[in-house]
Amino acid sequence: MTNNITSTSIIFLLTGVPGLEAFHTWISIPFCFLYVTALSGNSLILFAIITQPSLHEPMYYFLSMLSTTDLGLSISTLVTMLGIFWFNVREISFNACLSQMFFIKFFTVMESSVLLAMAFDRFVAISNPLRYAIILTDSRIVQIGVASVIRGILMLTTMVALLTRLSYCHSHVLHHSYCFHPDVMRLSCTDTRINSAVGLTAMFSTVGVDSVLILLSYILIIRTVLSIASPEERKKTFSTCVSHIVAVAVFYIPLITLSFVHRFGKQAPAYVHTMVANTYLLIPPVINPIIYSVKTKQIRRAVIKILHSKET
Repeated sequence: MTNNITSTSIIFLLTGVPGLEAFHTWISIPFCFLYVTALSGNSLILFAIITQPSLHEPMYYFLSMLSTTDLGLSISTLVTMLGIFWFNVREISFNACLSQMFFIKFFTVMESSVLLAMAFDRFVAISNPLRYAIILTDSRIVQIGVASVIRGILMLTTMVALLTRLSYCHSHVLHHSYCFHPDVMRLSCTDTRINSAVGLTAMFSTVGVDSVLILLSYILIIRTVLSIASPEERKKTFSTCVSHIVAVAVFYIPLITLSFVHRFGKQAPAYVHTMVANTYLLIPPVINPIIYSVKTKQIRRAVIKILHSKET
């Protein structure tokens, strides 16, 4: 059997929620609500930052990158997930599967990169406020954004492309409602050790390294905050980091939870794995715009201004 037959011409079957197929229409309601919230919330914040000159500052430029990434992450799974729940459309071609997998991983890596950039932004703003505008110039912010995109493409292209060398002679049924890298690898009847090694390297060198650097940034931020004499000033200074800390938590906690469920939850019902896998991609895009709208006064004012202008 040729590689062309065993890979590019294969049709995979995506899975909704195992054991709860009869309730897919009802299950789609909360997921549809989450998608609407994610798409509308992030679009609104992005529009506010673009149109409001008062938000043309480094912190909000990074927030616009985060909103763009969250939009991409939501759109990457929207079609297949709602297609299964609403119309029971489960088939996906090999090339379409690889494309979806690449974009899901790419926007995940981008989210991690942007969260790291935002941690650096908070560190500079708190530890060296007088040089903040000099360090984080518009051109430097563009460079950070471009570097994040290039890093994501370089790290993930090889990981996804290596799947084309595998033969798929087992069942073609995937265990998620989108294409998940370990899920596709499990269907192969050829040696996947290289694929596993490249996949782990890609994620450790991006999301793994970013998490360590974010932690280091906050250790330095806390040290700077503790050196401030006034308790009120300490509280005021650290409060500027609250939104970012929550954004980091809603990104990494579901990611870690998914890893633990896959590794240690083998006895758990299949629908638990599926629900955790589905929600882990939706939680950050849903929560981030809510958190930044509630906790950041400038964003809240800009959003209210836009909504009021649409009413009049």
